[in-house]
Amino acid sequence: MNMIVAVDANWGIGNKNNLLVRIPADHKMFRNETTGKVVVLGRKTLETFPNAKPLPNRTNIILSTNPEYKVKDAEVVHSIEELLENLKQYNDEDIYIIGGASVYEAMLKYVDTVHVTKIDHEYEADAFFPNLDKDENFRITAESDEQVYFDITYSFVKYERIS
Repeated sequence: MNMIVAVDANWGIGNKNNLLVRIPADHKMFRNETTGKVVVLGRKTLETFPNAKPLPNRTNIILSTNPEYKVKDAEVVHSIEELLENLKQYNDEDIYIIGGASVYEAMLKYVDTVHVTKIDHEYEADAFFPNLDKDENFRITAESDEQVYFDITYSFVKYERIS
C-alpha cells in the first residue's frame, strides 16, 4: 500500500483545510501515480476537491465516521477496520492513501511506500504528516534532483518501509 503527500520543511501538509501550496509538477506526479488506481481519503479532504467531487478515473474510498454520509461515485467506509476489509479486494500496490492528516496517521502502519514531495519552505500549517526522516521504520530509496517552481524548491522523495 502507498501514501502520497506534499510536505513543507516542518512536515506540514495543510492549513485551514487547504493545501499549503499548489505546484503543477506535484499535481502532475500525483495524477500519473494515482490514475486508474484506488485512492483512500477522509471526508474533509474530499470537501477540498473541486465541487467536493471524487477524483475522476480512480476508485475513491472515503473514510467518514458519519454512518449517514454518502458520496456519489465513491465508496464510503466508517472505520479503519471496515476500510482494511474493503481494501482486500484490490492489489496492495494499486492503493494510495491521499489524506488528510488523521487518515495518514491511522494508515501509516499499513503502508510500505510513501511518495513525498518535499518542499524546501516553511508555511503556516495546522495539519502535519509524521516526519519519516525520524521514523526508523522507513528509509529513502529514491530522490529526484531539486526542482524549482518560481521561487519554491522541492524534490520528489520515495520512502520505503524497512522489512
